[in-house]
Formats: sequence, structure tokens, C-alpha cells
Amino acid sequence: MNEDPELRKIIHIDMDAFYASVEQRDNPEYRGKPVIVGGSPQSRGVVATCSYEARKFGIHSAMAAKTAYRLCPHAIFVRPRMDEYRQVSQEIMGIFKSYTSLVEPLSLDEAYLDVTHNSRGISSGTIIAREIKERILQATGLTASAGVSYNKFIAKIASDYHKPNGLTVITPERAQAFLDLVPIGKFFGVGKVTERRLNSLGVNTGADLRRLSQKELTKVFSERGRLFYDLVRGVDPRPVQPNRIRKSIGSERTFPADIADMDELLGILETLASSVEHSLQNRDVRGRVVVLKVKFANFHQITRRCTTIVPVQSAEEIYGYARDLLLQLDLETKVRLLGITVADLESEGNRAVQLTLF
Repeated sequence: MNEDPELRKIIHIDMDAFYASVEQRDNPEYRGKPVIVGGSPQSRGVVATCSYEARKFGIHSAMAAKTAYRLCPHAIFVRPRMDEYRQVSQEIMGIFKSYTSLVEPLSLDEAYLDVTHNSRGISSGTIIAREIKERILQATGLTASAGVSYNKFIAKIASDYHKPNGLTVITPERAQAFLDLVPIGKFFGVGKVTERRLNSLGVNTGADLRRLSQKELTKVFSERGRLFYDLVRGVDPRPVQPNRIRKSIGSERTFPADIADMDELLGILETLASSVEHSLQNRDVRGRVVVLKVKFANFHQITRRCTTIVPVQSAEEIYGYARDLLLQLDLETKVRLLGITVADLESEGNRAVQLTLF
């Protein structure tokens, strides 16, 4: 490994079924039952998230609510309460920041923490992660899963290893054996298309990926090939960036089955617009450009964009522009992915936001 793995202690915290867990906490009659947060099955709504009880029926985010209803007719459907989720998120982020100023939120329910040098003077990242999980439970009544390692990539994979309410620690000594067993689709930068391409090369796990030389990988994937070569060897020098500024904010969904129904696509678009709104509000920014991304069943991909009259932030405004862009398309082929991005960001003081991106 090219980086010194003992230099950093990185924690990735991911709340367990966050929205649904908040609903079960606040409504005791929902506990132990399949809860689906999102649109109504009587409309074109989609699933934003669902409880673990609902996931046993094959329900997942971005699924049409009417499909979720067919899979589990006795599920409890509830509308999202974003103000409540944001309030709980702020409480959780406050717990993180009581340990370190190096907190990089990824969403309302997920963040990286660099606790190498922390305000508590605790030398063990594992002890800090355990304390944070306990404090979150005491303060909010919710469980979180944590991954602890020496870089962001491994910590994130580790947090998903024993969900829900898990704590997985990957030391430098364990890292290579751990990465060798990771399914290739979980690697950073590997989407569905790249996964299929790697599968065609006989690459299904980290161990398979490690058999390919850097030259072989860069020949097929260019710069990403170097990234894959490093990641599978446990090398990820990306820092935790507490003040990371972005020039665009977006959300997208790849569907488990291609979709032709326009009402269903519009329902998913509403959910995406809501997700983008939350990210914009968290960063206190608005945007002047709305971009629609569509990938078809044949993997042909297009983007359409429009400049807004005034900077937008609300889901209603974002959805309105994205909906108009979608309705202008001639959808002769089924759709496998939809995405919305808001770009040309400005702070509330109308100051253009500049960006450094990894």
C-alpha cells in the first residue's frame, strides 16, 4: 500500500432506514410493521425509503408506490415529514461535531468524520464510533451503523457490512482480505454499466479486480482504471472535507426494471426534486440552472437543461422545470435512469459559489 494507513482514523456513520425509523419512533403503532415513506399507492408516488420490515417484501427506494402496495398490501404508507427529519439530522450532526470539526455530511443521515485528532483526546476510533452510536440512540431513539478504518472508501463499505445497528472496524492488517471479498458493484466509481463491463472481464469481487494490472485497467477505463487499481489495494487519500463547496447538486435513480409509464416517471421526478431541495437547503444555496438526465433501456443517455427566471431551491420549482423538460421528450424507449441537477449555485447573499471537486 502506498499510503501510510496508520495516519488517519476515519468513521463513516449511516443512520438505519432514517425516515422510516423516525416515523416508527414517533408513532408507536408503526413499530415492528412495514412502513413506507413516500407517495400514495393510489397516485403516481414512489417510495422514498422504507423500514427493514418492508424490505423483507422486496420493497426499496425509487420503487413505484403502487408496486410496493402489491408486494405488501398491509404496509403503512406515510408522507415524508422533511422538517422533522432535518431537525433530527441537526441533532445528530451536533453529536458528530462534539468530537471533531472534520465532519463531511453526505446527506441528512450520513457523514464522514476524521477523528485522528479529536476534541475528546480519545486514541481509538472504535471507541469514538461506539460512543457516537450510543449518544445518537439516547438523544434520538434511533440506531446508526458505523464503519471505522483508515480511509473514506473502506469506512463507507464497512458501515454497510452489518446493518442495522452495526459497527465494523477494518484495521490496516485486515484491509486487503476485506477488500478481496467486496462485490465489485460496491466499489467507488462502479455503476451498473461499469459493473457489467468488469463482469465481462471476469471481475466479480475485489480479489478479481486485484489480478488486473494498472496498465490493463487504464487501457479499459482510462483515469478511472488508476482509481480502481488504488482502491482495491486500500489506497484512498481523499480527505474529510467539512467545508466542501459544490458547483452543482443533484439526485438520480437507476430503476430495477425499465419504465415506460409517464405518470410513474413524473412521480419519481417529484421524489428527486424533493431530494435536491433538501441538499440545497442544507447548504443554504439556490441554483439558476436545472438539468434533467435520462438514460434509456438501450443505455443511450441525454441531458436537457434550462435557465430559471430566478434562482430556485424549492422542490415545487425544481420539479416544474424538470417536468417540462421531460414532457418535451419523445419517449419511444423505456427509461432506466432519471436524474435532476441544479447548477450555477448561489448563496443566499447572491454570491456565486465556486467549487473544488474530487
